[in-house]
Amino acid sequence: MYAIVEIAGQQFKIEKDMKLFVHRLQEDEGATVSIDKVLLLGNDNDITLGAPAIEGAFAEAKVLGHLKGDKVIVFKKKRRKGYRKKNGHRQSFTQIQISSISASGGKKSAPKAEKKAPAKKAAPKKEAAPAVKAAPAAAPKAEKKAPAKKATSKGDDLKKVEGIGPKIASTLNEAGIMTFADLAGTDAAKISEIIANVRGNHVTDSWPMQAQMAADGKWDELKKWQDEANGGVMPS
Repeated sequence: MYAIVEIAGQQFKIEKDMKLFVHRLQEDEGATVSIDKVLLLGNDNDITLGAPAIEGAFAEAKVLGHLKGDKVIVFKKKRRKGYRKKNGHRQSFTQIQISSISASGGKKSAPKAEKKAPAKKAAPKKEAAPAVKAAPAAAPKAEKKAPAKKATSKGDDLKKVEGIGPKIASTLNEAGIMTFADLAGTDAAKISEIIANVRGNHVTDSWPMQAQMAADGKWDELKKWQDEANGGVMPS
């Protein structure tokens, strides 16, 4: 006898003493699992189909152990964006062994009770309004106000920091650094790590300090500093 059953959302063709791997089950190792979703039973030329499951048919299996499958590498990359992400995944499985298959004797799983919507209360009847003798003068129409424009929050122009070009500014924006305050609060080593894929030799030591002056509105002081600096580095 063989059967086609559904276990943890997957369909399998099973026979007695057969071992197979299914998605991770909650039962402990050595426990017995009852499978009540039997979709088809076959015994030589006698085949019984369910609609969708065969009522009373069931199979029993023993949990042999829990394990994980081979590692699968998931790699994502965006061209010309400097974006790369690598993750690994190991699927959890449970190994079971089919103990028996029976065409009858199984308990039918009780269907989930549907929640009934609370009955709506009848709305109270409205009393008829008294007749109006004379219609009041029409009120002047209120002028329609134009809808207020939504304020759009834009980041600062990070290219005003000595040493930052359009490509680096775009890379910093993609990493979540949009304003001078964001740049000022980021460590220079972290900035170097973010722009590691941007071509060129970039000195990031003074970028947080320049960004802080820009955030504070000290533009004259920043301009003077940049005029005296050489490529973002103060002369020794």
